[in-house]
Amino acid sequence: MKKPKMILFDYGQTLIAEQKFDGVKGTEAVLQYAVRNKYHLSAEQVQARANEINQELKRFDPEQRHLFQIEIPNSMFEPYLYESLGIEIALSNSEIDRIFWDAAAPGVPTEGIKDFLDYLKSKEIRTGVISNIAFAPSVVAERINRLLPENNFEFILTSSNYIFRKPHKRLFDLALEKAGLRPTEVWYIGDQYECDIKGAFHAGLFPVWYTGAIDLPYKEDKSILTITAWEELIGKMEEQAGFLI
Repeated sequence: MKKPKMILFDYGQTLIAEQKFDGVKGTEAVLQYAVRNKYHLSAEQVQARANEINQELKRFDPEQRHLFQIEIPNSMFEPYLYESLGIEIALSNSEIDRIFWDAAAPGVPTEGIKDFLDYLKSKEIRTGVISNIAFAPSVVAERINRLLPENNFEFILTSSNYIFRKPHKRLFDLALEKAGLRPTEVWYIGDQYECDIKGAFHAGLFPVWYTGAIDLPYKEDKSILTITAWEELIGKMEEQAGFLI
């Protein structure tokens, strides 16, 4: 393990710990802005249709998310969902995303992440984000910058803006191109084994598995550097001979 020139982070359950997703709450918040609801549908009914479509698309299936490597952004999904149900929302797509997300899955920074980001800044290690997420890029950036206002991220790459989803190598390659670095100079930290850890490894980056906020069952892999707390990773980095070189 050598000092990286840059560390890239996943978003959900890595930088930010989100509460358990509640689509009905999100839909309730959005429907408050409906100027037309032809069939007088409730939030539960609208979300049931959304769940039905998502199942058809195999979208958001926790056991198959690593197989779903092309993103369907909400900017495509939401217009179909609402218009097919005779609903008109007096909001832009990004506004729908923000209102839905804030109600459905509020988040807070994972414990210790602010100190870890400060530590990286003190060591002049660059940082960025790669996220599999269907929400609009501007909405994702706004949430990260609001919850981690002192961050020094050079870029926030979202699958909603760049077609591909992790573990697809092209998303990691794009980050390397933006950073102007080789894979061996970059670490990637995430919580999802198939998407984040195996994806980063196969793209040539050094993977670090953060399990401190995982909300799904997982099996350990002792071949991967695994941490449950950010202070633990600071300790490991400081222990390495030559890290400060």
